[in-house]
Amino acid sequence: MTGALVAVVGPSGAGKDTLMEAVRAALARDDRVTFLRRAVTRPTEAGGEDHLPLSRDAFLAERDAGGFALWWEAHGLLYGLPRIALEGALASGQIAVANLSRRVLREAAARHPLRVIEITAPPAILAERLAARGRESPADMAGRLSREVPLPAGLAVDTVVNDGSVEAGARQVLQMLWGTTR
Repeated sequence: MTGALVAVVGPSGAGKDTLMEAVRAALARDDRVTFLRRAVTRPTEAGGEDHLPLSRDAFLAERDAGGFALWWEAHGLLYGLPRIALEGALASGQIAVANLSRRVLREAAARHPLRVIEITAPPAILAERLAARGRESPADMAGRLSREVPLPAGLAVDTVVNDGSVEAGARQVLQMLWGTTR
């Protein structure tokens, strides 16, 4: 039995982590779905998603040893999806949900069964959320807001416009996941 990778993508401030936490809580007892923890060259105390914090040197060593199924660089940070976690989930038939970069979707689709959930929000909401989290300088926020990475053509993509309540957004994501798992 083979599972599928569900890539959650979207601009900074769209609420990907918030919605994924709500969906994870809703599916806490459902062993058909697993949420993969990324390795990131960002300290834990910087906030945001629950991630495996690695120094740049440790990340590069893990990458070079083949420890990541997918990896990328964005906003001055390195991100990686641990190979063992992803391949184990897929081999056991689970749906593996992971926050990915749009830049690695083509590679992910070439290696694994893939569906994409794009979470987005209007520009004013993105700016408000980035400012509220307080992790970036105004210049960094402007860079994140101006970043445009189109989705590759030909991929199965569902879109959530996350401009309402967390519950409403999570409900949409759950409906999309059920479409993947059934």
